[in-house]
Amino acid sequence: MNNSAVSAVAVKADISDPDSVKSLFDAAESAFQSPVNILVNSAAVCDEKRPTIMNTDLNDFDLTFSVNTRGSFLCCKEAANRMIKRRGGGGGRIICVTSSATASFRAGNGAYTASKAAVEAMVKILAKELKGTGITANCVAPGPIATDMFFNGATEEKVKKVIDECPHGRLGQSEDVAPIVGFLAGDASEWVNGQIIRVNGGYI
Repeated sequence: MNNSAVSAVAVKADISDPDSVKSLFDAAESAFQSPVNILVNSAAVCDEKRPTIMNTDLNDFDLTFSVNTRGSFLCCKEAANRMIKRRGGGGGRIICVTSSATASFRAGNGAYTASKAAVEAMVKILAKELKGTGITANCVAPGPIATDMFFNGATEEKVKKVIDECPHGRLGQSEDVAPIVGFLAGDASEWVNGQIIRVNGGYI
C-alpha cells in the first residue's frame, strides 16, 4: 500500500451518521481501488463509570446505543448493500466485534452489554437475510482485553479480580483476538456463518 492509500484509509467517521458511514466506505474503496469485500466493525464506546442500570445517565445510554448499536447497524447495512451490488458478486465477510459481557451478565454497565447483545441478534438475522449471496456475517465477542477502553475507570482491584477469574490468569491481548477475525475474513471461514465466537480465555 502506498502512502496516499494509508492516508486515505486513516479517516475518522461518526458511524452513527449514515452520510459519514457512506463517506467512510467511499474512502476505503478509493484507497484500495477495490470494492468492499470485508467489513470488520470494532468501533465502540463504554461508560467508564460502569454504572448500574438504576444509575445510568440517559445521555450516556443514548450515546452507547448510538455508537455501538446504531453504528453497527449502519455499517452492516452499507457493507451488505455494496457487497451485493458490486459487479460479479462473489460474496463477502461481515464481522462485528461485540463482547463476552453478553453472556456473563455481570452487574454494572448494563447499557454497554445490552447494546452489544442487540448487535449479536442483528448479525444472526443478517446472516439469514444474506442467503444466496455468499456473504457471511459473524460476531467475535472478546472477554476483557488490555485496551484503553478496559482500563478507563477500572480500579486496581477490578483489574486483579478480572485476572483472577480467567483460567489463564491474565488479561486478553489484541493479538489473542486478531487471528480469529483474520480467519473469519478469509475464504476458509465460509461454513462459519451467523455465529457468535467468544474469545475470552475461559473467562466465561
